[in-house]
Amino acid sequence: MSAPVARLARPTAVILAVAMPLGPALIAVLRAIMPTFSAGTAAETVQAVADAPGRHSATVWIGTAALLVLLPGVLAAARLTRAAAPRLTWWAVGLLVPGYTMLAFLVAGDAEMWSADEAGLGASASAQLLDHGHPAVALAQVVFIVGHVVGTVLLGLALLRSRKVPAVVAWVLTISQPLHFLALVVLGVQALDASAWALTAIGMGAAAWALLREESGTVPMSPASARVPG
Repeated sequence: MSAPVARLARPTAVILAVAMPLGPALIAVLRAIMPTFSAGTAAETVQAVADAPGRHSATVWIGTAALLVLLPGVLAAARLTRAAAPRLTWWAVGLLVPGYTMLAFLVAGDAEMWSADEAGLGASASAQLLDHGHPAVALAQVVFIVGHVVGTVLLGLALLRSRKVPAVVAWVLTISQPLHFLALVVLGVQALDASAWALTAIGMGAAAWALLREESGTVPMSPASARVPG
């Protein structure tokens, strides 16, 4: 049996509880307003940025803010689930941490496109710049996609096993990122994509409430069993 975990100081627990849903909620807003969602080529991306530079700049700011809270939120959720579902938790963390870390590459790429437009680089030159990105950016995209989609599924299953949140909420978190992938890659529906991230925020919000209750001492620390492999 693992050793008891010391409770967090109340201010720390509150900060983490705010971070847990805030990260995905910010991404939901970003996905809802981004002007490049439907762009399929570099030229279309450049044109979308030129058509709505203010909205594109907002996505850069929102993405930067999200980067500050996504990882603390994941680690706080892992604190809830690691006793009841250690394997699921560590696999989830092992995927989500590098996945969300690589998001910085994507935000930086968006900032670069805004700078190219702001500097009047020209559509052709900007498109060539986007088409000739460093191979590390392509790797970052793969790590981000696999990490945050699969990692969120595993985190949802870990929450389900822990029974720290209602089962329906754990399932909402579990399906949210596969739904995001479906909306983005298969269907191309921006509103559904943003809604999928909002579902992630709802699931993490429920986990945040559970964290606050547990750290205040109103919920026991002992894990509960469930019919999900740990």
